[in-house]
Amino acid sequence: MRAILAIDQGTTNSKAVLVSEAGEILARGSAAVGISYPRPGWVEQDPRRIFASVCEAVEACLKVAAEVTVEAVAISNQRESVTIWDAETGEALGPVLSWQCRRTAPDCERLTTEGHLARVEALTGLPLDPMFPGSKFRWLLDRAPAGRRVRLGTIDSWLIHCLTGGSRHVCDASNAARSQLFDLQAQAWSEELGHIFGVDIDRLPEVLDSSADFGTTRGLPGIPDGTPIRAAIGDSHAALFGHGAFKPGDGKVTFGTGSSVMTTLPRFIAPRNGITTTVAWRIAGVPTFAFEGNILVSAASLPWMADILGLADVAALVDLAATAKPGGPGFVPAFVGLGAPYWSSDARALFSQINFSTTRAQMARSVTDSIACQAHDVIAAMRAQSGGSLGALYVDGGPSQNRFLMQCVSNLIDHAVLRCEAPEASALGTAYLAGLSLGLWKDLTVIEALPRSTDIIRPEKIDRTTLLNTWNDALARSTLRPTPAKCE
Repeated sequence: MRAILAIDQGTTNSKAVLVSEAGEILARGSAAVGISYPRPGWVEQDPRRIFASVCEAVEACLKVAAEVTVEAVAISNQRESVTIWDAETGEALGPVLSWQCRRTAPDCERLTTEGHLARVEALTGLPLDPMFPGSKFRWLLDRAPAGRRVRLGTIDSWLIHCLTGGSRHVCDASNAARSQLFDLQAQAWSEELGHIFGVDIDRLPEVLDSSADFGTTRGLPGIPDGTPIRAAIGDSHAALFGHGAFKPGDGKVTFGTGSSVMTTLPRFIAPRNGITTTVAWRIAGVPTFAFEGNILVSAASLPWMADILGLADVAALVDLAATAKPGGPGFVPAFVGLGAPYWSSDARALFSQINFSTTRAQMARSVTDSIACQAHDVIAAMRAQSGGSLGALYVDGGPSQNRFLMQCVSNLIDHAVLRCEAPEASALGTAYLAGLSLGLWKDLTVIEALPRSTDIIRPEKIDRTTLLNTWNDALARSTLRPTPAKCE
């Protein structure tokens, strides 16, 4: 059987998925990545471990489906995480600075003070926030060994470098669009942005379409050398594509460590209201644009709270939360600040409106409700920006498999959500792009018609006003800058 090997490299795990010509998942494999927090607000990973985890995931996947012929490799990857390596030896010269990392917040504040915010947003569709790589690239360059010829890259470019034995330094347009150094309308690296951030754009990878020739494999366990790499795309973009959300207004929410809310646009629309504009994907040189709202911490708060309450796992936490009615305390998961639509690096995680009658179940419920509250705020901002109605809204990622969590989301946004039984939407999306490149699927209409097993979750009537008032009160407290106390 012919298949495409889709590599989905995420924040906490790397996955490998074999996808058949019929769009069916034949086998899965995964491996943990590891993440470190060397200082408060600093989040980083080992680039060598990221590639090793990909190899482990591929080996695990291929063991399940030994009779499959891999026609091509496709990549989806965590976005806004970047690293640096030696152009000649391929040696990693620094850590991966995670998309969650806030170490460059002072640099972003300085650039804002210097008056660069409006121009950066106009060119890139992104705010000046340490989530995005412009300031991270500069941080890595400042600490690179002297005398080395270095390359900078997003995770797709690092993986392609490793998968091709160092022969290619390329990335796709969706990952470039999240770098803060890419001019969205010119569809090219910007010398002006490079000057603003202090980054030589010659060190950046060549930008290709999302469905393109990214080179051939060398030394990937279980895969013959010379196997073509025919797609690369950011994981959230891949999920949107995998759902077949091609009509303007269609969207998806990917739930994971953080969350990404994305809706397809008919054309480029400048961002407002705390959301961003990005390249969803680029095919045959033509970009499709999308609105996106990046939520920094979403489901990552669940295991934290389960541990605090002494529960066995996240499933136990959600079961406990389901026993409490909404309307208890408020909770804001601003462990590393807040992303869209607030963009507050100073925000801090907190509970609000706790009293002696507050129960463990209510505490658990406030954490699960925070996932829905953040999604609500992003979608409300998108609706206000586009002036149009929300179309089909898909949900994916591990937490989407929990019906209670997704019912909370549907209730709060007052819109049906389509939950896919297979949570690997990102892997499917990049596999579909590779299939387009190979000619396995003729065009988007064929991909849109591929069978997808979905569960429609319709909104129930709830007291949305009280819940949102509690959330907004907690949000206001979270984003207040405290006045330092004076020591006499």
